[in-house]
Amino acid sequence: MAQLEALLMTRSAPQAEWSVAVLAKRLYVSEKQAADLMARLFTDGFLIKAGSSSLYQYQPNSDELRQLVDRVAESYSKHLVPITNLIHSKPQTRVREFADAFKLRRDE
Repeated sequence: MAQLEALLMTRSAPQAEWSVAVLAKRLYVSEKQAADLMARLFTDGFLIKAGSSSLYQYQPNSDELRQLVDRVAESYSKHLVPITNLIHSKPQTRVREFADAFKLRRDE
């Protein structure tokens, strides 16, 4: 859940440069956990290192990835409780259900 929140938070201010300390405070997590989240989002292509090597900025490495995050943000804003429940549900089913929620349909 914290990783999704970090992604959406950085997306909400794409010009901002985010430090681990600021993100940790905003997400109510430890700096260690925030550093791990930022490193993962960087590795996965959602963030770039900005200015200093300890600052990150939202900049997906492809238009496809940016569009996917935009769709997730829209869905999350409209369906916060169901998505949160899905993330916290049983591990065997939650990943499949979450993935199915974002399948592209021919009629869209």
